[in-house]
Amino acid sequence: MNASAAVADRPGLGVASTPDQPVATGERIVTLDLIRGIAVLGILFANITAFGQPTIAYFWPEALPGGPTAWDRAIWFFQLVFVDHKFRGLFSLLFGAGIYLFTERAWARGSGRWLQFRRLCWLLAFGAIHYFLIWHGDILGTYAAAGMMALPMLKWPAMRQLKVGIWIYVAGSLAFFVGFTGAYLASTHPEVAAYMPADTRTSIAEAPREALEGTDKTIALYAGDSYPAIVRHMVTEEAGGFVSGLVIVPLMETLGLVLIGMALFRMGFFNGAFDAEKMRKWGWRGLLGGLAFTALMALWPFVSGWQMFRTLLTFNELGRLAQLPIALGAAALLVVNAQRLAPSWLGSRFVAAGRMAFSNYLGTSILMVFVFQGWALGLFGKLHRPGLMLIVFAVWIAMLLWSKPWLERFRYGPLEWLWRCLTYGKLFPLRR
Repeated sequence: MNASAAVADRPGLGVASTPDQPVATGERIVTLDLIRGIAVLGILFANITAFGQPTIAYFWPEALPGGPTAWDRAIWFFQLVFVDHKFRGLFSLLFGAGIYLFTERAWARGSGRWLQFRRLCWLLAFGAIHYFLIWHGDILGTYAAAGMMALPMLKWPAMRQLKVGIWIYVAGSLAFFVGFTGAYLASTHPEVAAYMPADTRTSIAEAPREALEGTDKTIALYAGDSYPAIVRHMVTEEAGGFVSGLVIVPLMETLGLVLIGMALFRMGFFNGAFDAEKMRKWGWRGLLGGLAFTALMALWPFVSGWQMFRTLLTFNELGRLAQLPIALGAAALLVVNAQRLAPSWLGSRFVAAGRMAFSNYLGTSILMVFVFQGWALGLFGKLHRPGLMLIVFAVWIAMLLWSKPWLERFRYGPLEWLWRCLTYGKLFPLRR
């Protein structure tokens, strides 16, 4: 299949819109919205433990207040196998596709990469607001940074984007693997630790104790009655995390996935240009093979014990090794079934949730502030994973119920509309 032909055959690129006009509803690619809607719901499942508990408990069940139950560990296993890394991978591929689609349409209307750059600058601003004022698990800043890094590569041939994206992704995975494996080996094998500086050995030895002590401090902060104290802590103590999300995370993972998604979009992966039977066959192989491999990796702490560095290695790296084949496999299966799924009662609601993914993502974070922080409902540190799942299911229902009726009355989601207005520097009508 010819990549340039796939681009030329896509509908909606020869539109008569002016350069400052956003994309019309009829120009949308429904497959992208469907996959994005599924991904935004999955992201909440992945994030919920970090919303309601100290971050270390998200990775290491032993850090849950009072210790984990069998259900906590079972949900940790399910989440690692089916949720974590997978939906983020899907979102990153879609973000790459979206960057190219937006810029391509901007080119067709007489604009170019500077419009995309301005759009990403506003996304970065949203990410900073999200990180410092709402929730520390922001991914918007990471996507904005990865998108900016990818801008000089937009006009590369699609195959070159694909190859470079794979190289960046593999190199980042190896770097993560070396880092987490080194810490694990140093924590369990004194002969390995002996090669490390004394202060590094001390840090590794004391890390579990400090992590557990840190959970008490985190719970005291977020379960307290002072929102200004939380913001002050984020600005004065956690600013480095935001910087890391702008530099380290894009280079280690996000940029590679963005380039891969960009290349696949140009090759026609997301709009049915590939052979459907082959996509279905390789989709099932990537999905089921990746899930089986991840399940085997996730069993390690159950068999060998929940030592902190072993669990961190399992969750953050061994459980991520099959991220790309799983994400690609899931995307391929959704693409070949999109024509059947999207018009259905449930599928149309996933499509609407995907069209409003920005509002749903950020809106969920705002809602979780009121659910968990001490000055509001004050549930932070009180719910283990089974209780947190009830919140996930309730918010899923809300996303699916509100997104479609909203879009029947309005042209865009509320934050999508704001982002468009800021990008183009003008007000657009919101009501239909």
